[in-house]
This record gives sequence, structure tokens and C-alpha cells, in this order.
Amino acid sequence: MARATEKTEKPEKEPNRLKQMWQVFQMTRRYDGTIVWWMLLCLVLPIAAGIVVALLTARDNVFSLVLYIIVGVLVGVLLAIIVLGRRAERAAYAGIAGQPGAVGAVLKNSLRRSWVGSEMPINISPRTQDAVYRAVGRGGVVLIGEGPRSRTQPMLEKERANVARILPNVPINFLYVGPDPDSTPLHRIVPSLGKFKGTLTKAEVSAVSSRLASLSRGMGGIGIPKGIDPRRVRAPRPR
Repeated sequence: MARATEKTEKPEKEPNRLKQMWQVFQMTRRYDGTIVWWMLLCLVLPIAAGIVVALLTARDNVFSLVLYIIVGVLVGVLLAIIVLGRRAERAAYAGIAGQPGAVGAVLKNSLRRSWVGSEMPINISPRTQDAVYRAVGRGGVVLIGEGPRSRTQPMLEKERANVARILPNVPINFLYVGPDPDSTPLHRIVPSLGKFKGTLTKAEVSAVSSRLASLSRGMGGIGIPKGIDPRRVRAPRPR
């Protein structure tokens, strides 16, 4: 009986890499109909370039001819995988756009090492589920409003006053993520953070983040808005 139980409790094998890539491709194609053409373009152009270079420089050398073509194939496959990963990430964000907690999911899974942020909002409206998130980096403190700008603007201004009161010399910037035409899309949050002019050193970023974290603990924690599970929004990437 014990052996039979052990056999039935064996975990299922994880899919191999090719199967994982196929699953990622299928998921991405549901949200991005152009992925097939982009991957074909990335695959064909390096191969064509390799053939042209081979014919121009190594027409009489079979070994060099084959080598150029193989290099073109490898480069094409690599570029196709990179494009698939980027498009898969964007497709994953498109699937959660507009849901409460989407900004927190981006901050948890995609934030660069030079920035410090959390999936937990620092302010949230219980009625509308609009939320404010905070990120700290070389560009200072960035407050991110999740929801219509008309509703998140007052929330951001309130948080700006709180931060300026304890950190008067630190730059404070806003990002708006919502349904407004000029809002920042989810997949552009991280690049947008990098556009703010760097004014803080690495040590200052750590000090500011710690100071704000202690302030948040003193005011009591704010639960994440009901919506998506940030731990499950990371796009599966081909390995």
C-alpha cells in the first residue's frame, strides 16, 4: 500500500523547454496577432544576411559557406526567442490591464535593481479601488496612480504632501496608469521610471526607501486591492 501511495503521489514532470516555448507562443498569439510575422522576420533576415555574406566572401570555400549560414540560423533563432519573450511580457500585461493590483504586479516582477518598490499600495480608495503605489530610485520618489486621473490626482497630491513633509529635498514625480488616453501603459512603467533625471545616489535611494518604509509601518499597512494575484502575472518566458 505504501509503495502504491508513493507512486500515485509522484509530482508530474514539468514540460520541456520546447513545450514551454510553444505554450508561451500560444498565449502570446491570443493577445498579439503580429507575433508570427515578427518572429518570421527575425528568423529570416539573419539567415538571408548569412547567405549573402557567404556568397560574397566564401563562395569557393564550402566550410566557410556552411559556417556563415549556420551562424545566420543561430542568430535568427536567438532574435526570435528575444522577441517572443518581450511580446509575451507585453501580452501578460495586456491581460491584467485595468484590474486592481496591476501596477503592483509590474513593480513586483519587473522593477530594475536601481529602483525599490512594492506590490502593496500606499493608499487605496475602498469605494473605487483606485490606488497609489510608490517607487524610489535615482530619479527620486515616483508616485503611481492606478485608476482614472480625475480620481487619482487628489490621492497623489495627498501622498506628495506626506513625502515632502519628511523628505523636503527629494524630487517627487507622478505617473498615471489608467483608462485616460495620455496614461502610461503597464508595459511602459519601468521604462518611464528610467526617464526621470537621476538625482540620488545608491546610498541615498536606500536611505529614502527605508525612511518611507518606516513611515508606512507607522501609519499601518494597506492591503492590496482585490483583483489579480501579483504572484501569477509574470509572463512565462522561454528559457
